[in-house]
Amino acid sequence: MKAVIQRVSEAQVSIEGKIKGKINQGLLILLGVAPNDSNEDVLWLCQKICQMRIFGDVEGKMNLSVKDIQGGILVVSQFTLFASTKKGNRPSFINSAAPALAIPLYEKFIQLLEQEVPNQIQSGTFGADMQVSLVNDGPVTIIIDTENK
Repeated sequence: MKAVIQRVSEAQVSIEGKIKGKINQGLLILLGVAPNDSNEDVLWLCQKICQMRIFGDVEGKMNLSVKDIQGGILVVSQFTLFASTKKGNRPSFINSAAPALAIPLYEKFIQLLEQEVPNQIQSGTFGADMQVSLVNDGPVTIIIDTENK
Protein backbone atom coordinates (compact mmCIF):
# COMPACT_ATOMS: atom_id res chain seq x y z
CA MET A 1 0.00 0.00 0.00
CA LYS A 2 1.06 3.54 -0.61
CA ALA A 3 -0.25 6.50 1.32
CA VAL A 4 0.33 10.16 0.66
CA ILE A 5 -0.37 11.87 3.97
CA GLN A 6 -0.96 15.59 4.07
CA ARG A 7 -1.35 17.60 7.25
CA VAL A 8 -4.26 19.92 6.58
CA SER A 9 -6.13 22.73 8.24
CA GLU A 10 -9.15 21.66 6.18
CA ALA A 11 -9.98 19.23 3.37
CA GLN A 12 -13.00 17.92 1.56
CA VAL A 13 -13.95 15.48 -1.18
CA SER A 14 -16.92 16.02 -3.48
CA ILE A 15 -18.66 13.73 -5.94
CA GLU A 16 -20.93 15.21 -8.61
CA GLY A 17 -20.91 18.55 -6.82
CA LYS A 18 -21.96 17.13 -3.43
CA ILE A 19 -19.62 17.02 -0.45
CA LYS A 20 -18.98 13.39 0.51
CA GLY A 21 -16.45 13.99 3.28
CA LYS A 22 -15.07 17.05 5.03
CA ILE A 23 -12.63 17.64 7.89
CA ASN A 24 -11.01 20.56 9.62
CA GLN A 25 -7.53 20.12 11.16
CA GLY A 26 -6.15 16.66 10.57
CA LEU A 27 -4.89 14.40 7.79
CA LEU A 28 -5.83 13.90 4.17
CA ILE A 29 -4.74 10.41 3.15
CA LEU A 30 -4.54 9.41 -0.51
CA LEU A 31 -4.44 5.60 -0.44
CA GLY A 32 -3.33 3.21 -3.15
CA VAL A 33 -3.50 -0.58 -2.98
CA ALA A 34 -1.13 -2.98 -4.75
CA PRO A 35 -1.90 -6.57 -5.81
CA ASN A 36 0.35 -8.07 -3.10
CA ASP A 37 -1.13 -6.04 -0.20
CA SER A 38 -2.75 -7.81 2.74
CA ASN A 39 -4.59 -7.20 5.99
CA GLU A 40 -1.16 -7.08 7.67
CA ASP A 41 -0.24 -4.08 5.50
CA VAL A 42 -3.53 -2.38 6.38
CA LEU A 43 -2.96 -2.83 10.11
CA TRP A 44 0.66 -1.66 9.99
CA LEU A 45 -0.17 1.41 7.89
CA CYS A 46 -3.12 2.39 10.08
CA GLN A 47 -1.06 2.18 13.25
CA LYS A 48 1.88 4.03 11.67
CA ILE A 49 -0.30 6.91 10.52
CA CYS A 50 -2.26 7.22 13.77
CA GLN A 51 0.93 7.36 15.84
CA MET A 52 2.91 9.62 13.51
CA ARG A 53 3.87 12.80 15.35
CA ILE A 54 3.49 15.55 12.74
CA PHE A 55 1.38 18.13 14.58
CA GLY A 56 2.88 20.96 16.57
CA ASP A 57 2.93 21.02 20.37
CA VAL A 58 2.83 24.23 22.44
CA GLU A 59 6.42 24.94 21.40
CA GLY A 60 5.65 24.39 17.74
CA LYS A 61 7.65 21.13 17.54
CA MET A 62 6.17 18.16 15.71
CA ASN A 63 5.41 16.06 18.77
CA LEU A 64 1.69 15.32 18.50
CA SER A 65 -0.22 12.70 16.52
CA VAL A 66 -3.60 13.06 14.88
CA LYS A 67 -4.96 11.10 17.86
CA ASP A 68 -3.39 13.55 20.30
CA ILE A 69 -5.06 16.54 18.68
CA GLN A 70 -8.31 14.65 18.04
CA GLY A 71 -8.01 15.65 14.40
CA GLY A 72 -10.06 14.48 11.47
CA ILE A 73 -8.91 12.04 8.83
CA LEU A 74 -10.16 12.12 5.25
CA VAL A 75 -9.32 8.99 3.22
CA VAL A 76 -9.47 9.05 -0.57
CA SER A 77 -8.70 6.02 -2.74
CA GLN A 78 -6.11 6.72 -5.43
CA PHE A 79 -4.97 3.89 -7.67
CA THR A 80 -2.78 6.33 -9.61
CA LEU A 81 -0.20 6.18 -6.80
CA PHE A 82 1.02 3.00 -8.47
CA ALA A 83 1.40 4.56 -11.91
CA SER A 84 4.33 3.32 -13.94
CA THR A 85 5.87 6.08 -16.04
CA LYS A 86 8.92 4.18 -17.23
CA LYS A 87 7.82 3.87 -20.86
CA GLY A 88 6.15 6.46 -23.03
CA ASN A 89 4.02 9.37 -21.90
CA ARG A 90 0.86 7.57 -20.87
CA PRO A 91 1.09 6.09 -17.35
CA SER A 92 0.33 2.41 -16.87
CA PHE A 93 -1.68 1.32 -13.85
CA ILE A 94 -1.00 -2.42 -13.98
CA ASN A 95 0.73 -2.18 -10.60
CA SER A 96 -2.55 -1.20 -8.90
CA ALA A 97 -4.73 -3.86 -7.30
CA ALA A 98 -7.97 -4.85 -9.00
CA PRO A 99 -11.12 -3.61 -7.26
CA ALA A 100 -11.93 -7.11 -5.95
CA LEU A 101 -8.84 -6.88 -3.72
CA ALA A 102 -8.52 -3.13 -3.31
CA ILE A 103 -12.05 -2.34 -2.11
CA PRO A 104 -12.02 -4.69 0.90
CA LEU A 105 -8.56 -3.46 1.97
CA TYR A 106 -9.60 0.18 1.53
CA GLU A 107 -12.73 -0.43 3.62
CA LYS A 108 -10.71 -2.32 6.26
CA PHE A 109 -8.28 0.61 6.46
CA ILE A 110 -11.16 3.03 7.12
CA GLN A 111 -12.65 0.64 9.71
CA LEU A 112 -9.34 0.40 11.60
CA LEU A 113 -8.89 4.16 11.53
CA GLU A 114 -12.36 4.54 13.02
CA GLN A 115 -11.33 2.26 15.88
CA GLU A 116 -8.17 4.31 16.49
CA VAL A 117 -9.73 7.77 16.09
CA PRO A 118 -13.48 7.34 16.73
CA ASN A 119 -15.95 9.70 15.06
CA GLN A 120 -13.22 11.55 13.15
CA ILE A 121 -13.05 9.58 9.88
CA GLN A 122 -14.45 10.73 6.54
CA SER A 123 -13.89 9.19 3.12
CA GLY A 124 -14.48 9.41 -0.56
CA THR A 125 -16.08 6.65 -2.62
CA PHE A 126 -13.81 3.99 -4.09
CA GLY A 127 -13.59 4.31 -7.88
CA ALA A 128 -15.67 7.49 -8.10
CA ASP A 129 -14.65 10.60 -10.00
CA MET A 130 -13.88 12.84 -7.03
CA GLN A 131 -12.80 16.42 -6.55
CA VAL A 132 -10.48 16.89 -3.58
CA SER A 133 -9.68 20.26 -2.07
CA LEU A 134 -7.37 20.97 0.82
CA VAL A 135 -5.31 23.52 2.64
CA ASN A 136 -1.97 21.82 3.29
CA ASP A 137 -0.69 22.98 6.66
CA GLY A 138 3.05 23.55 6.71
CA PRO A 139 3.19 22.24 4.08
CA VAL A 140 3.65 18.76 5.50
CA THR A 141 3.38 15.87 3.03
CA ILE A 142 4.69 12.38 3.82
CA ILE A 143 4.69 9.29 1.62
CA ILE A 144 4.58 5.83 3.18
CA ASP A 145 4.94 2.58 1.24
CA THR A 146 4.31 -0.67 3.11
CA GLU A 147 6.95 -2.30 0.91
CA ASN A 148 9.47 -0.36 3.03
CA LYS A 149 8.16 -1.20 6.50
